[in-house]
Amino acid sequence: MKVVGIDEAGRGSVIGPLVLCGVVIKENRIKFLERLSVKDSKKISPKKRVVLSRKIRKITDYHLVKITAQDIDILRANEVNLNQIEKIGVRKIINKSKADTSIIDCFDVKPDRLKSEMETFFPELTVITEHNAEDKYAVVAAASIVAKVERDLEIAKIRKEFKDIGSGYPSDPKTIEFLKKSYDDLPDFVRKSWSTIERIGEDI
Repeated sequence: MKVVGIDEAGRGSVIGPLVLCGVVIKENRIKFLERLSVKDSKKISPKKRVVLSRKIRKITDYHLVKITAQDIDILRANEVNLNQIEKIGVRKIINKSKADTSIIDCFDVKPDRLKSEMETFFPELTVITEHNAEDKYAVVAAASIVAKVERDLEIAKIRKEFKDIGSGYPSDPKTIEFLKKSYDDLPDFVRKSWSTIERIGEDI
């Protein structure tokens, strides 16, 4: 029995990609993840996340899906909302995983709706969808960590060229300041379809 735990990083960010990760492991080996004391990536320091990510990658199979800011903008322009975009990534991961059970950190307000949709695409799959699943399932916590480390690497690449972009989230004053300065020529890594950009345009 193989289990895939799925989580994402960067969903609400205005800068950089949305990164989804599926960590695949045999059910009887989940105890090895539990021994690493994996938990939600937001509750772990950046240094420890990197160390844990390396260990997770060694003892599991994992699949990453990166959806760029440009891809997000194109899809949203075609009336594909963020939940639908994330579902595309989830389906790709499940397809690659060949797992018997999928545990998804639920991004839909209605977990049963996401569960039903995934079961329609994958009738043979046992699907578990829960909010804050990374707090309950080690395999989802592991996915959360790998996704976050991968997204941090993408943001680090952007920082090399553009320096002070902040965290990339709309709540960060540094990010807002960067977007205001760059508004007339926003780089490709900015999600131009975000309401944050619209508000900045109105304020300038």
